[in-house]
Amino acid sequence: MILPADFALPPAPYLVALVVGMATVLAALYRRRPPVTAATVTALAPWIAGGGALYALYQARITPVRFAPLFGSPAVYVTVGILAGGVWAAVSGRPGDSWEPSGAPAILAGCGSALLLAAVSAAALGEASTAGGGSPSVSAAIAVVSVVVTAGAWGALRSVRDVHATGTVGLLAVFGHTLDGVSTAVGYDLLGFGEQTPLSRLIIDAGAALPTADLIGAAWLFAAVKVALGVAVVALFEEYVRADPTEGYALLGLIVAVGLGPGFHNLVLFAIV
Repeated sequence: MILPADFALPPAPYLVALVVGMATVLAALYRRRPPVTAATVTALAPWIAGGGALYALYQARITPVRFAPLFGSPAVYVTVGILAGGVWAAVSGRPGDSWEPSGAPAILAGCGSALLLAAVSAAALGEASTAGGGSPSVSAAIAVVSVVVTAGAWGALRSVRDVHATGTVGLLAVFGHTLDGVSTAVGYDLLGFGEQTPLSRLIIDAGAALPTADLIGAAWLFAAVKVALGVAVVALFEEYVRADPTEGYALLGLIVAVGLGPGFHNLVLFAIV
């Protein structure tokens, strides 16, 4: 089995609504063809983080029962994709390469930040209602460590390769995978959380078989692999982005999503459970 252990489709009525909603948004995006730039892809980062936070709320059973099926896995990715895609289609006629308040990136990021703030606020209220059952301080420490490691990895990458073309999207890719790796390692080795993705479990099991496991834990290897993966992907995407910015930024944005989403999910989950 290659799918995560918690992968499950929502009940039929919700599934139909998600399929129709996604088809409608994709049709609107195809028709309006909004520009895909470093700025617009970067502006999707709060939406990605918000999706991770919403999934954490679902796992902690904080999401209202009526809407809960929309925020399981993989439904949450479609739900957030519909919202983000709808906003992107609505602002498709605005400048896509400027952070001016009236530009598409600023509006897109602003709406995503509102979603993220609402999810984090709900998580804070949920953590308070459980009488401090989570570990907010650990989540904060993970975030700080991830920023420091990202800065080091990004600096090392730039010292050996010109990745200027990837811009903020490349930096987000490194940060997202670093955050996922560090948070997974802390959750597994220090907080007692398991790993739901089979491939990730294989890497962690490999780390557990090393002599260093008793000293620094089993999941350090996974964290190292994730950091290295983020750096390697950005290095490989440099020429692709230069040759075809639209496809390059779009695909690099997907790389950001598969790191930043799970990483932020871990931060919120650790803070409330």
